Amino acid sequence: MSAPGKQSPAVETPDTLGAFPRLTPVQLQTLSEVGTTASVSEGQVLARAGEPLGSFFVVVEGRVMVHSGDPDLLESDQEPRRDEPGDAAAQIEIHGPGRFVGDIGLLEGQPSFATIVALERGRVLEVPIDELERIVTGDPLIGDLILRAYLIRRSMAIGYGSGLRVIGSRFSPDTRRLLDFAARNRVPHRLLDLERDPAAEAIVRRMGLDVADVPVVIVAGSRILRNPSIVEVSQALGLRRIRPPATSDVLVVGAGPAGLATAVYAASDGLSVVLSDAVATGGQAARSARIENYLGFPSGISGAELAERANLQVVKFGATLFAPSTALEFTSDGGALNVRFSDGTSVSPKTVVVASGMEYNRLAVENLDRFEYTSVYYAATINEARECGTDPVVVVGGGNSAGQAAVFLAGTASHVHLIARGSDLTASMSRYLIAQVESHPRISVHRQTVVARANGTTRLESIIVEHLGSGTREEIATAFLFVFIGATPATGWLGPDIERDEHGYLITGPHAESSSSRRHPLETSVPGVFAVGDARSGSVKRMSAAIGEGASVVRMVHDHLETGGSRL
Repeated sequence: MSAPGKQSPAVETPDTLGAFPRLTPVQLQTLSEVGTTASVSEGQVLARAGEPLGSFFVVVEGRVMVHSGDPDLLESDQEPRRDEPGDAAAQIEIHGPGRFVGDIGLLEGQPSFATIVALERGRVLEVPIDELERIVTGDPLIGDLILRAYLIRRSMAIGYGSGLRVIGSRFSPDTRRLLDFAARNRVPHRLLDLERDPAAEAIVRRMGLDVADVPVVIVAGSRILRNPSIVEVSQALGLRRIRPPATSDVLVVGAGPAGLATAVYAASDGLSVVLSDAVATGGQAARSARIENYLGFPSGISGAELAERANLQVVKFGATLFAPSTALEFTSDGGALNVRFSDGTSVSPKTVVVASGMEYNRLAVENLDRFEYTSVYYAATINEARECGTDPVVVVGGGNSAGQAAVFLAGTASHVHLIARGSDLTASMSRYLIAQVESHPRISVHRQTVVARANGTTRLESIIVEHLGSGTREEIATAFLFVFIGATPATGWLGPDIERDEHGYLITGPHAESSSSRRHPLETSVPGVFAVGDARSGSVKRMSAAIGEGASVVRMVHDHLETGGSRL
């Protein structure tokens, strides 16, 4: 193919927030020691959307174009709509000498979401992926520069709506399931809504699809998945590449902050580790747009970035990441532990660390169940903000998650209504966050207020709220409801044999009547089974505390393995 110069900007894309840094001659020399320099011709394709990006490319001479999609397919399938800033067809970058291409997916085995073409004759430095991984995780200067740029680029791609195209109805639970999966895994994507996007209907007709085929997922413009399962999408994206070994030193169930910390510290200690999760790494923390009170990050860090960095550490130290796959059943027969997963896989580890966290509580409100899959959200990230646009939104809850969501959504929504049952936010929200909420001109706080009813026909149109003190009611127009009213422990898969407290949290340490005084502080009533993070009774519901427990439990796992689990 030839480069579509008629669409290409004439000048190099300016750097944005460190997304497109230029490597220094010294850094280029370091990379050249593990790579090879090759000549490229005008129009030569270095990578095509939908295919693995086999190498890390740095421009040495000439210029390359990065097009978010396949230019051939985009020109034939749809007319680029330059007036829509979120349209994937509009995202074109030009890079000259010293610039490198790719994003975080290159380090995670994902296919390229962009086509990369040489605009003129020149030379590129090609570095194998395994060497790049070694540099990113081992060289504090070059590694951090590349990693930071890749994380920013992924965030930008998500904001643009590049990457996957999901064709379906926004009122369909199956469509929402696919969108949630993409969002949780931080995969750039865009919905072509059959209800309001003429292009979506045109594509469905051209492909000859029927109702049973929808929703459709198009991976980078080339691979078409008809009404796919989550596992099928994850395999197409390279997110689920290997099955876990039948046994290991430790199986960690749940890849939130506590589970990630356990996997990193256990694997770095030389233990064989399998880390599993039902959906994606990061847990609830990955759904936070900005975490501002985590030690060492004075300007804050997004939950997604924290999860991506931890992900790379998990891989660096050799742990096996197994996701998405849901733990269905745990058994302990004569001390032999076994966990069965939703795809039929069984793992028989020497120890199990339960880090499965919490499941969000749903709002029991009249008529709301009709809109559960179309208008109710349990996370507020850039993906949800893009779906809401400038429309007013309602956030329900009085804790930090609700406060963070309100502040983040107020950056794009015309107005945010924060509905809190309590009369004083200080009981459950950090003071720094209260100050941001109360001072924001587009946030209204409704204290001592609950949601009484949801209104709408095919979609949510408004909610009725009631003031608990006076009983007065008010109607608030909105099509988007964000719910942060707490959660319950996700421990049903463990069965009834492991002791819990009255709220369902796992009891650890020498606290239960059936326990031995030799039980480790984070060990459950079943020898060799430990619990960390939010699912544990008495845990501090803070991300830093969960990470601390994940690090601490590794020493207890070592002790269990060394003693054979004896509690005598």
